[in-house]
Amino acid sequence: MAEIGRRARGASLTGRAVQERHALELTLQRLSTAEAMAGASKPERELLALAQTAARLADTLPAEPRQRLRALVLAGLTGEANLIPLFHLLRVAALHRERGFEVRFTGLAEGTPHDLLISNGGTEAEVVCEALSAEEGRPLLRGDWCTFVDGINPDLQTWLAAHPGRYVLKMTLPDGLGGDALDGPALQRRIMEMLRDRRRQDSNTAAVLKLDPLVLAGAQVAVPAQALRALFGPEAQLAVAQQGSGNMLVLAARAGQASDIAKAVCRRMVSAASRLGGQRAGILAMFLDDLGRQEWRGLRERRDLEGAVRRFLTTPEARRVSAVSCASRMELFGMAPPDAAPEGELRFRNPARPHSREPALLPALVSTP
Repeated sequence: MAEIGRRARGASLTGRAVQERHALELTLQRLSTAEAMAGASKPERELLALAQTAARLADTLPAEPRQRLRALVLAGLTGEANLIPLFHLLRVAALHRERGFEVRFTGLAEGTPHDLLISNGGTEAEVVCEALSAEEGRPLLRGDWCTFVDGINPDLQTWLAAHPGRYVLKMTLPDGLGGDALDGPALQRRIMEMLRDRRRQDSNTAAVLKLDPLVLAGAQVAVPAQALRALFGPEAQLAVAQQGSGNMLVLAARAGQASDIAKAVCRRMVSAASRLGGQRAGILAMFLDDLGRQEWRGLRERRDLEGAVRRFLTTPEARRVSAVSCASRMELFGMAPPDAAPEGELRFRNPARPHSREPALLPALVSTP
């Protein structure tokens, strides 16, 4: 936690990204005192309840299973990882208890390939909990973008001081950043050469750059992040170099292809489905991390995620899957609809599986509207 705090304290874009990625860990640390716990909001109290569930669970486990739980915690606090996979597991268990199921942590307690075994009236279902980063479906990675912006920001500040005004630098990067065709330092040099030469455009196969005036309503006030997001869309990577309230250069980058986060979810479901035994009903509980509010809403409202999951359910790899649920940080952190799914998750039933029609299991399997 000391290392996370050190990395998150920076004013750089990378520092803010660390704050976002480790919001759960930082929140738990902030709520570690009795005074802070007393003033916690309802979503924060729910996160604390999950942490307390983990502590109580550890007390009930024998030595070897307790070590598995400790390993999950340690893995979530190592390198770029976080505690989201563990809290996803705890939250899925809590959701099923609220629906009237008995829940056993068989993955921890017995080392089963599936994570949970839920039962109702003697009918059982296996649950596999899987968390993945939305970065797996992005051609332009946010991590690469943050590194790039932090590297070029000092030069942009110098240029902006000599060229007061409001500008937007639009970038199309067909192959993203960090590949063989274009790396961050090479793009930084190209941009600064373009700005120093007072050129409005610069293009080749690796990047198309265009500098324009930034025109937004309320030009005399600071531009809110939501206005930029509305202007450039949920898939654009954005950054702002700013001096005072008047001078501003917005960087807006897109890849040459659209993100396909839904397809990345389906790729992960192929491996997750192999952890189901096939003799009982099987549920894949998927968690999409590193996802913004607008991205999550778009995946739901355009039915991109629903279409991809339902196509997956028709494949041979899904023959053991009775239902798939999908959730994000918006549900974990207790946000209200429409940012979050109304029932705490999206759920899609596989009508081809006989187990998907078991009356006792319907609260866990029935598709959400």
